[in-house]
Amino acid sequence: MPRIQCPRCLRPHTHCLCSLIPSLDSRTRVLVLQHPSEVNHALNTARLAALGLNNAQLIVGEVFEDLPALLNLPGYQARLLFPADDAQPLQAYAEGDQPLLLVVPDGTWRKARKLLHLNPLLAALPRVTLAEGGVSRYRLRKAPGPGALSTVEAIAQALQVLEAPVSFEPLLKPFEALIAGQIEAMGQDTYQRNHGDQ
Repeated sequence: MPRIQCPRCLRPHTHCLCSLIPSLDSRTRVLVLQHPSEVNHALNTARLAALGLNNAQLIVGEVFEDLPALLNLPGYQARLLFPADDAQPLQAYAEGDQPLLLVVPDGTWRKARKLLHLNPLLAALPRVTLAEGGVSRYRLRKAPGPGALSTVEAIAQALQVLEAPVSFEPLLKPFEALIAGQIEAMGQDTYQRNHGDQ
């Protein structure tokens, strides 16, 4: 029998995270473009980020027909949060700066690159990156390298930099609970054997 899902956070009702999801305001608008393969992923952190931010939108797909309208939002300048040689490190807003529309592709690196390939408008956006050396709290996935963060962590860190001293730490509360729940479900021995050396 299928487990009953919470329609909001898409977790099984017994593990619903909604009580932990904040309702945070931000100057920055966050647009998450999620590859369809991520939707039913047990750790759908992009959804948690979009639910926790009042000024955020999550769209699932591979080719985004509405991209011109989505990217040309009055009052915002669009930037793609994705590594590139010419990507600018994010910095705190100065007085009078126009806020960013932070576009975040969500998927494995391969799937995220595919989204850029299929949507030339996306690939053409000026890129921004996070400071190097961010450490992921994602204790269940072997990171491909230092600074590899889950989507919710990358968004929280980006907003933390842009809108300092405002704290976006509450965005990570449901994520931490999610990870703790997954570790509990697999058992401490299995966790230590597979992930204890990270």
